Amino acid sequence: MRLSDDQFRRYHRHILLPEVGEEGQHKLLQARVLIVGAGGLASAAGYYLAAAGVGTIALIDDDTVDLGNLQRQIVHSTETIGQPKVLSARKTLETLNPDVTVVPIQQRLSEENVYDLIKSYDIIVDCSDNFPTRFLVNDTCIAVGKPLVTGAVVKFEGQVSVVIPGEGPCYRCLFEAPPPPDAFPAHEDGLLGALPGVVGSLQAAEVFKLILSLGETLKGHLLIY
Repeated sequence: MRLSDDQFRRYHRHILLPEVGEEGQHKLLQARVLIVGAGGLASAAGYYLAAAGVGTIALIDDDTVDLGNLQRQIVHSTETIGQPKVLSARKTLETLNPDVTVVPIQQRLSEENVYDLIKSYDIIVDCSDNFPTRFLVNDTCIAVGKPLVTGAVVKFEGQVSVVIPGEGPCYRCLFEAPPPPDAFPAHEDGLLGALPGVVGSLQAAEVFKLILSLGETLKGHLLIY
């Protein structure tokens, strides 16, 4: 199936790259990515995945947009305060690129829904802000064999890594068990507004590498920014 004229113009700078080309753009358009969370990391990751034409992007989050989110969560706006974050993000991303289908899942990720959700997507991007969710996502990705791009931010520091089940270490290899509940409450720490943008963009870049089989991923590495 050929790209339309509009798609060719939209993705022209991708197509100019021999390592991507039209074939690679088709891979992006056919890809299915699940983003866990719809906050700061998800804002940047989601923006760039949508802009690049990743065909299906699901977002799972049960929170609503608050004024205090807007310092860093650029997928939302003053107009969407009070709305579910997943619906606010869907509006933004589908406005940016109508090629993309955004699937809003207004739920909290849990042991009851995690397996069915993760099995349904090609790549999982963990943009959550708490340790129980990070461990739940990691363990499920290992169990069902799905690649995971995980990111985290606090204050002035961010981390990114990639987990490929069966091909290297996972999140639990680095951090054996979650810390006590509320040991590091995200809402009580300051956070430089641009930091989630940097780390979320790095997560998007790792997703592109996985979809396009391009370059070297952060598998087996922890990038600290």
